[in-house]
Amino acid sequence: MSSAFENDKPIFVQIREIIEDQILDNQLLENDQAPSTNQLVNFYKVNHLTVAKGVNQLVEEGILYKKRGVGMFVNEGAKEKLVQKRKETFVDDYIKGMIAEAHKLRITEEELFNLIRKTKERNE
Repeated sequence: MSSAFENDKPIFVQIREIIEDQILDNQLLENDQAPSTNQLVNFYKVNHLTVAKGVNQLVEEGILYKKRGVGMFVNEGAKEKLVQKRKETFVDDYIKGMIAEAHKLRITEEELFNLIRKTKERNE
């Protein structure tokens, strides 16, 4: 297994997220050709089926589309779909828990916003 991957989630998920990040960062635009399965296998030194599983999920979600004999390409509207999906995941993974903890600690909405603002300023 390549050291480029984290141990806390399956490699096929991380492969999928790498391609998603390239779309979100405008490294891959609509109708651009995505890296081939073979390129990903050779670059990351992982099993072909692992890569194919991550790529196929993106096809199933309508993020990528296949051109037979040519390769995979970024679908129109893919970036917007990914932004929406990631926002929903962000709410589930971070916001809901933060709000619940803030409630337990009796942190007001205004205090919470100020904490977020201060933290953001420190990290800029």
